[in-house]
Amino acid sequence: MNNFLQHTHINTASMTHIESRSAKVNAPIASVFTFLNDMNNIEKLLPAGKYSEWKADKDSCSFKIQNAYTIGLRIKESAPNSGITYESTAGSPFPFTLKVELSEDGEQTSGKLICDAQINPFLEMMVKGPLQNLFDYMSDRLAPAMESN
Repeated sequence: MNNFLQHTHINTASMTHIESRSAKVNAPIASVFTFLNDMNNIEKLLPAGKYSEWKADKDSCSFKIQNAYTIGLRIKESAPNSGITYESTAGSPFPFTLKVELSEDGEQTSGKLICDAQINPFLEMMVKGPLQNLFDYMSDRLAPAMESN
């Protein structure tokens, strides 16, 4: 019995799934894809005053959320005019992927964020609501951010 316990691994983190509201942008899908494929532009989607220590290059970024956690993102997969998958980097409080799904209808592009995160149940209770709000905010900011670009 003791040997069984030593080799049994209990995973206390479950997969948390969060989807943002859908965003609509009056721009061709190629323009939206190009904008989101440059990590320097992610800052334009974040709520002012809620993050600090922004650092970015074309393929990755990191920032601190409200003086608490440092979040790092890098492009994991990029499918032109279809979607982009970002993944967390070392130092993030939990492992996650953030996928952008894009679709085009004429000159208008729709998109949404889909996050799958490995968060333990206690932390999930504290962060799921704020993350949902953040992803909805980022989705809402896409059209204005692209217009000012």
